[in-house]
Amino acid sequence: MLLNWTVMILYNYFSAMFVGPGYVPLGWTPEKSQDCMYLQYCKVCQSYKAPRSHHCRKCNRCVMKMDHHCPWINNCCGYQNHASFTLFLLLAPLGCIHASFIFVMTMYTQLYNRISFGWSSVKIDMSAAKRDPRPIIPFGLSAFAASLFALGLALGTTIAVGMLFIIQMKVILTNKTSIESWIEEKAKDRIQYYQTGETFIFPYDMGSKWKNFKQVFTWSGIPEGDGLDWPVRDGCHQYSLTIEQLKQKADKRVRSVRYQAVEDYSGVCCPVTKGVKTFFTTPCTEEPRIALSKGDLILATRGLKHWMYGEKILDSAANGGIRERGWFPRKCVEKCQYDSESDQPVDGEKKNR
Repeated sequence: MLLNWTVMILYNYFSAMFVGPGYVPLGWTPEKSQDCMYLQYCKVCQSYKAPRSHHCRKCNRCVMKMDHHCPWINNCCGYQNHASFTLFLLLAPLGCIHASFIFVMTMYTQLYNRISFGWSSVKIDMSAAKRDPRPIIPFGLSAFAASLFALGLALGTTIAVGMLFIIQMKVILTNKTSIESWIEEKAKDRIQYYQTGETFIFPYDMGSKWKNFKQVFTWSGIPEGDGLDWPVRDGCHQYSLTIEQLKQKADKRVRSVRYQAVEDYSGVCCPVTKGVKTFFTTPCTEEPRIALSKGDLILATRGLKHWMYGEKILDSAANGGIRERGWFPRKCVEKCQYDSESDQPVDGEKKNR
């Protein structure tokens, strides 16, 4: 049984790793040219982003139905390997539970005749059991310590990986990805902030958990569709989600605030020279840091108490159209009093908009 768990776990693990998520073809454009207005353009891949696809900085490609980039498989979880990745998250805890049961029963049976209870103490005899025939593997102190350590690892893996499996099943049963769940939350915030009265309906939820489940798990192991075109529910069309993404992108530009760098920053994760609080409150995320030179202009979109996230304003022609986005210390920048594009105070502009 343990061998069976091991084979299935490794098969799905390496499938998720080597099959990959599937990438949007380089230079891809929709069949109808007028549909380009509903899509975002990726300057790195030189193609339009297909519905449900996102660009991964680690893979340096646009990934079809991207859920997240997983460092444990050194690849993205997406359209082609979502089922294998989720099965790995299910089988690993099951195998660890089986191993934990073996460890517990082994320690119990081996220690049962070795523990003597006194009025004031408990004595454990870790010598080999005096019985005939002798055990094939003597259960000594080192075996007990190794079994206890392995039990801790098995239980820790069961809890940690089991929680990831629950998170994945929640998004699969609604036919979403982790990124799309975040997009839906931002859509609700945008509608509430501007009081537009519109209603955002997630277009890929088939209305049934079983139908959503079959979008990822199939008997053949090959997911449905081609990763570019997706079935949508009634009342929505193929570009409902991408249109919402464009609205959120425009809203981000409106809410962004211009800052100017007043100190140099090398782009290290935990800068020592920027203060103790900045050092210990560095964002716990895989998102990059951007190096700053005094005088650089940055459009900040979000931030923490001691850190901010934004995009450096660069000359698109000189930089090849590549954007530099990431975190930087708040103390390295100061807010510009006027927006150079409109010559109006930034605060007043945001309030009026």
